[in-house]
Amino acid sequence: MWEGGECWIIGGGPSLTEQFDIPQDIVQRVLSKELTPDAYSPYLAPIHKKHVIGINAAYLIGKWIDIMFFGDARFFLEHRERLAKFPGLKVSCHERPAGVKYANDNIKYLPKHKGHGISPVADKVCWNQNSGAAAISVAANTGATRIILVGFDMKMNGTVQHWHSLYGTAGKKDRPLRSLPFQRHLKAFPAIDRDARQRGIEIVNACPDSEIQEFEKTTVKSLL
Repeated sequence: MWEGGECWIIGGGPSLTEQFDIPQDIVQRVLSKELTPDAYSPYLAPIHKKHVIGINAAYLIGKWIDIMFFGDARFFLEHRERLAKFPGLKVSCHERPAGVKYANDNIKYLPKHKGHGISPVADKVCWNQNSGAAAISVAANTGATRIILVGFDMKMNGTVQHWHSLYGTAGKKDRPLRSLPFQRHLKAFPAIDRDARQRGIEIVNACPDSEIQEFEKTTVKSLL
């Protein structure tokens, strides 16, 4: 549906707020849950009319996001009521939780394709050990030939893991780094890079300090 187009993928990394120059007082109020994530929406106005996939909680930023993607059944069960109000396309590669029929929630289910990389089968997704990397597989199979990653830090920013605190991890100074899944998440990107090159897809990482080394790094300002 986006044949030959450009797709932006919003991940969960805290660099999102830096790249879009969101004031720190707004960020802190979102992290403290005084404000909801849609407080970020005006600052993301430059991409409102672009093709956008939001990973997990990113769908809460605005209804202008075209596709929301999740790969975690716990996330779905926690957000089920709010997801029902999201007007965009909802996609998952996680098998349905017991007793749930995704079709009843207007969720497009794409089974997992074996291995890392970009699924060669359009109606399947390479899981790649995390939702952000899996969404690259989704974006590629929309026909997009340029994919821009935002919030793909794959590391902590001080004590902050995400641009929100909805998962109960932000600000926990005593959380041991060894318990975080970044090293597992990074393992799939060489295969994603290989498959993207073979298919003529350009992937750009708009997080200059990202731990992902396979793609060109730049800034949102440069891209816009």
